[in-house]
Amino acid sequence: MLRLISKVAFHIFSNTVALIVAAYFVVGFSLQGDIAAIAITAIILTGINTLIKPILKLFLGPLILLTFGLFSLVINAITLFILDFFSAPLTIQGYVPLIYGTLIVTAVNIVLAIAGRQIYKN
Repeated sequence: MLRLISKVAFHIFSNTVALIVAAYFVVGFSLQGDIAAIAITAIILTGINTLIKPILKLFLGPLILLTFGLFSLVINAITLFILDFFSAPLTIQGYVPLIYGTLIVTAVNIVLAIAGRQIYKN
């Protein structure tokens, strides 16, 4: 049970860092508010990734297979678009910031997941 809680907390931390990095580097991808508002936005993103993303992957699985996994980036963009709709602190102004933000959030989450695995392994 404690391991599950620590994994969820790590995902929230990872999403928080990824959103902050994307907001810093991408023009048109902005986070407004204090760290609590950004953390709540990351909690919402973690919930979307936990509840909605598996359903999208289930229905869009054949497209993921046909594109050798590249369609997963489209699914990540859909989750960020849903987050933009449900979260007031996050504003994505157009499709280009959405694409760049998706790439950065995905890359940061991959790097932090690899680092987290190394920490949990030891």
